[in-house]
Amino acid sequence: MVNLGVRRVEDDVAVRHPALQQYAACQSHAFMKGIVTFLAGSGAAFAVQKLARQKLPYSPQWSLLLAAAAGSLGSYVVTRAETQKCSNFWIYLETENLPSAEDRDGTTTLVRRNRYGDVVE
Repeated sequence: MVNLGVRRVEDDVAVRHPALQQYAACQSHAFMKGIVTFLAGSGAAFAVQKLARQKLPYSPQWSLLLAAAAGSLGSYVVTRAETQKCSNFWIYLETENLPSAEDRDGTTTLVRRNRYGDVVE
């Protein structure tokens, strides 16, 4: 068994995918960036609402709700973009080919895959 963060991965999986450690580190970084974005975005939105309190007279619970919604939206956008970068990085490490724009749009030619999702040549 190979440790991957707090989880253990079977040895044969680790051997088949030598870049698993780098991919896991990239995903971890992406999720941490999302958390920081949520906190910063919520705090900034709340601060802006505090400054604009005279012009927008609504209760504090609505300020918190709107700040949390803004932070969530920003966090989603950042996490999605970073996760896509990690996926492209994983594809590059496994195949040594960067995915093209066609690959991301879903208009590629059909490839054979086994039941685990790996491309069969």
